[in-house]
Amino acid sequence: MDLLDWAILRELQGDASQSVQAIGERVGLSHNACWRRIRRLEDSGVIARRVALLDPDKVGLGTTVFVAIRTNRHDPVWLDAFSRAVAGIDEIAECHRMAGDVDYLLKLAVRDIAHYDRIYRKLIAAVPDFADVSSSFSMERMKASTALHRPS
Repeated sequence: MDLLDWAILRELQGDASQSVQAIGERVGLSHNACWRRIRRLEDSGVIARRVALLDPDKVGLGTTVFVAIRTNRHDPVWLDAFSRAVAGIDEIAECHRMAGDVDYLLKLAVRDIAHYDRIYRKLIAAVPDFADVSSSFSMERMKASTALHRPS
């Protein structure tokens, strides 16, 4: 990827609803050249998909919870049950398998603590054998971005 590809990606990450013509003008490419580059970025999987980003507060999901999970089970049966449970809970925005003291880190978007408690109970019922579940509630979102930038 060259600097023009990164410029196109910066534009798309800022506003994916822009026309190809507008993006091309902003990065100094013709409509056709810009369209070809965008198509190549999509075909190669660099652009995974285009989405609308919602304001969590305005849709009633303004409480962010980070859940650290430790387990003593790492067998395929347990992992499959855990993966299915996580995939089936819409409020879980992200799930990461971690290195270090925590096995899994979840990020949830919920209405409030009571809403989180219902999700917690659902997860615990679906997947037994957690060694520890620790939840932290975000007090303030100080930075939130989905944009990725060219490495230095």
